[in-house]
Amino acid sequence: MRRVGRWLALLVLCAIALQLVFVLRIALMRFVDPQSTTFQRTEIWRLATERHEVLWSQSWRPYNRIAATLKRAVIASEDASFTDHGGVDWEAIEKAWERNQRAEARAEKLQSQLEAQQQRRTASARPAPAKPVPVAKIVGGSTISQQLSKNLFLSGERSLARKGQEFVITFMLEALLDKERILAIYLNNVEWGEGVFGAQAAARHYFRVDADQLGAMQAARLAVMLPAPKRFEKRPGSAYVSGRAATIVARMGAVELP
Repeated sequence: MRRVGRWLALLVLCAIALQLVFVLRIALMRFVDPQSTTFQRTEIWRLATERHEVLWSQSWRPYNRIAATLKRAVIASEDASFTDHGGVDWEAIEKAWERNQRAEARAEKLQSQLEAQQQRRTASARPAPAKPVPVAKIVGGSTISQQLSKNLFLSGERSLARKGQEFVITFMLEALLDKERILAIYLNNVEWGEGVFGAQAAARHYFRVDADQLGAMQAARLAVMLPAPKRFEKRPGSAYVSGRAATIVARMGAVELP
């Protein structure tokens, strides 16, 4: 029992030490711009091993050299309550959970219908082509602060431990950095395509302008891409991107900037 107790104490000390490391690194970000994130390093390693090349386009821009249109568009699209919450939007999480529950119920119902059709066809000896199993689309309720905490320090795995650590780091970010700094770090590091990170790289890649010259529709198009940049990068001018961007432009006027 004593040995078990010592191991448990060691694990607790290691966990506390890890949190202190996070605190110190975040505190340093008040004055020093982070040069890369865990997510970026993971992506670069993936590209290097899969494609045998390093694709990395990123150029840091101070907060005042990023267009207000992009700040408004990203907040309108990703986190409308950004300036009001303390890092976690509990109402958004609850709504996302309810949407996911409904999506899972629809997927299960469709799967049951497909299985019933397959059984009828089998009974009548008529072979039927295999149909894909429906998968429920998972909708997240993460705030900009939560997304930043995950990108800065954590892996992309889905687990309760990882999610719990994300919450802890999110509260650290909110306690040690102001909203303007959080948004600046987010916009300079978020992924906007294969090897494209940050507002400046995205503005140059898609529109051949600097980050402080983005118009409202250009900024809205970039904001639309954030949930799935690699997918939207292939068709940045698609009807969905255009339609969603128009909705975001209409909401931008009500956005409060930090």
